[in-house]
This record gives sequence, C-alpha cells and structure tokens, in this order.
Amino acid sequence: MSTIQGVVGAATTTTASSSWSRRTTSYRLIVRAKGLICDVHTYIHTVEPSEKSVEIMRKFSEQYARRSGTYFCVDKGVTSVVIKGLADHKDSLGAPLCPCRHYDDKAAEANQGFWNCPCVPMRERKECHCMLFLTPDNDFAGQEQVILINYN
Repeated sequence: MSTIQGVVGAATTTTASSSWSRRTTSYRLIVRAKGLICDVHTYIHTVEPSEKSVEIMRKFSEQYARRSGTYFCVDKGVTSVVIKGLADHKDSLGAPLCPCRHYDDKAAEANQGFWNCPCVPMRERKECHCMLFLTPDNDFAGQEQVILINYN
C-alpha cells in the first residue's frame, strides 16, 4: 500500500519599488508518495491596493502631516510605497496597519490598533518607523506635506 500525502504551503513576500508596493502570495502543493516529492502546482497571486484606498490614505497622510507638523521624506518613493502599503492593509484587513513591521498575526494586530496608522509611537512621540511622517529636524525630512501617487 502506498502512502500519498498532500501538503499545501503558503508564503507571502512583499516587494517594494519606488513606484509601487506589491504583495505576492505563493501557494505550493507538494505530493509525497513513497519518498518521492513532486511539485504539482504553484499558484502566485498578486494583490495591489485599490486606487480608492490609495487615495484615501494619501489624503489622510497629507492631513495628518499638516496637523502634526511633520513632513514627507525627501525621497518621494518612500512616501509612495508606505502609503500604498497602508492602503493594501486597509483593503485586506480593514485598517491601515503599519506596513513596515513584521506581524505573526496581522488581523489581530489590526484589531488591537497599536500599530494602525498613525501608530501609538507616532501619536505620543512623533516617531514614525516607516519614515512617512518626519519631524523637521530629521535628516531625511523634505519640505513637502503633499504627495502625488503614480498608479502605474
């Protein structure tokens, strides 16, 4: 009698460029039969945030920068990628969870709210791990509180 075992694994990776943040989830089905391992199927799913969510997060970021007296990074690509990461989490989790941290359980973290943008360290001490909101004395702070997002 042969033993056949199916294993499904999922891995999520995030890549970022100056123009877009993209989350890719790979699902792999591996079949084991008498010590033989065959990679049967790999499925790659790419998720991009909706333009509506990106626009909501862009407007929120501009308003919060003005209210908090902070500025966007001199490298606009950093600002763009972070805003798109927030929009992606808004779409997938229902909350703008900080995209620059690793979470064992993103849904639980989003529900807790500590790392939802603006996170507690930002609200209390003006410390933004993502470099989205920078104080004027930060070496990477630009002079802009407005950002244009490229949707391509």
